[in-house]
Amino acid sequence: MVDKMSSIKRIQSGTDTCYLISEGKNGILVDTGSASGLSKVLDACAGYDMKLIVLTHPHFDHAENAYVLSERLNIPVAMSEKDLELFDDYNAQPLIPMGTIGRVVLALSLKSLRETKVQKPENLIFVKDGDSLSEYGIDGTIIELPGHTLGSIGVIVGDDSVIVGDQMDNWITPSIGHLYTNRDALERSMEKLRALGSRMIYYGHGKPTRGVYL
Repeated sequence: MVDKMSSIKRIQSGTDTCYLISEGKNGILVDTGSASGLSKVLDACAGYDMKLIVLTHPHFDHAENAYVLSERLNIPVAMSEKDLELFDDYNAQPLIPMGTIGRVVLALSLKSLRETKVQKPENLIFVKDGDSLSEYGIDGTIIELPGHTLGSIGVIVGDDSVIVGDQMDNWITPSIGHLYTNRDALERSMEKLRALGSRMIYYGHGKPTRGVYL
């Protein structure tokens, strides 16, 4: 059973932002950040009955802590099956930069993308568009947002919020994501977000804002 209102807590972990969605004592973690932020994420989860980790996608800055958090908290990790190949090889879905910001972000990320190995969690479950998170005690729904990766997903929370991973970012100002695997899919995912109307948008990179700006 879920409570009527959910709360979203922002947790900065490296360059990525993770989100703790809670309703009462129930908690779900969306993305896990990089290894340097592990203790910070664990501290944020303390005191909650953690039910699930959702990975918007498996790039290191979002997923490096997924294995250890799943083991320590004894909870499954949910993601799209379309991104499973990225645990073995990021080059399976090469990233293309959009504009100056995209080129800068990609240049700064390339070394880590080449050298950081993200351990695949053992307790994986696969989710798809429209899947409810109510069985985990949260009023949330999975939304597929392919483009940044082929299996990128987000979470619609209640009637007023959406966590978008890297489909959008707020490095300087709210924008469609600056790195993509498939540009057409990225644009179509933007249309899905526009169709939700004005909401609080929680980005993988940058502070939350209200609305859809594009």
